Amino acid sequence: MRILVTGGAGFIGSHLCETLLNKGHDVLCLDNFFTGQKENIWHLMDDKRFELIRHDVTQPILLEVDRIYHFACPASPIHYQYNPVKTIKTSVMGTIHMLGLAKRVRARIMLASTSEVYGDPKVHPQKESYWGNVNPIGIRSCYDEGKRVAETLMMDYHRQNKVDIKIVRIFNTYGPRMAINDGRVVSNFIIQALTNQNITVYGRGNQTRSFQYIDDLIDGVERMMNVEDFIGPVNLGNPHEFTILELAEKVIELTNSRSKIVFKPLPADDPVQRKPFIGLAKEKLDWEPRIKLEDGLKKTIAYFDEVLSRLPDKKPIID
Repeated sequence: MRILVTGGAGFIGSHLCETLLNKGHDVLCLDNFFTGQKENIWHLMDDKRFELIRHDVTQPILLEVDRIYHFACPASPIHYQYNPVKTIKTSVMGTIHMLGLAKRVRARIMLASTSEVYGDPKVHPQKESYWGNVNPIGIRSCYDEGKRVAETLMMDYHRQNKVDIKIVRIFNTYGPRMAINDGRVVSNFIIQALTNQNITVYGRGNQTRSFQYIDDLIDGVERMMNVEDFIGPVNLGNPHEFTILELAEKVIELTNSRSKIVFKPLPADDPVQRKPFIGLAKEKLDWEPRIKLEDGLKKTIAYFDEVLSRLPDKKPIID
């Protein structure tokens, strides 16, 4: 197949491009490099079935493809709050343009939605049937509400125009190729630990998250794209829950770091709990995460250790 991956030079997108190439597909990687990195896809550039397109999804594009993985959008608070208007334009206009493309060429399209559609949830764990608790005027709403509108657009194009759609709601994912300035908790903690900086924990660290390794996510994404008679939305995440303080302590242990944990006030609209119910993924996709947190962290630590070794003497300061 000829497959388009928007955001293909990003953390998740680059792993997806690599997997699709390994399975014999022709892959078009589309990215504007706002958060994507060429380093993530250098090793793919010599493959004759791989094509890189520098383009912003907020602008229309005409291509001939069989399937579309729509993963373009900054996903960490640091990046999506840097230009919130551009973030919501990426989710809304970008999704409109990709749905228009899918409609024209009759391609199956998948939206990479997010657990952020649940906001600061009042229901725990979160099922797909839960409508969420989102602050529509908060500093995170450019991302949260943008993805909620993107899901609406997917469903309306499906109902009105019979577009073949898939929706996945991705929970916290980590692994190699996360950006060193990603700003999310796993990469922050690892960089701080490897450079013996203080590890910053917001609040008292008793807020919880569930962390899935990138390989588990890619497996779930592929299964969802290939399954018939199920459009989603479906949660893809790890149902094993950890406090942020537990994560910090585990990273210090695995890196043998001299870092100390320091506590700072919670950011605005930061969710207290986040944990997926994955019964639907088990039933429809025969999927659940298999990689334990400690094993995934070891691989991610090794990646960042190698990245840091290639930097000049001045190491990044993570606050």
